[in-house]
Amino acid sequence: MLSPHEFATLMLVKSSPDQIDMGREELDTLLEQQLVALESLATGMPRPRITDEGEFLLETIMRKR
Repeated sequence: MLSPHEFATLMLVKSSPDQIDMGREELDTLLEQQLVALESLATGMPRPRITDEGEFLLETIMRKR
């Protein structure tokens, strides 16, 4: 089960991946759970992106509201 901060971070990765602080502890959990992956930009900097599993989780949560 994800914490509220981890859910918020997942939503932030989906909507504004360039705004994520790569040092966020919640990001590590999302990476471990394979809800987020890192892609390498042309500059060599990592950028988080939501995975299919992360997208499915957010869609499921939004349907239950």
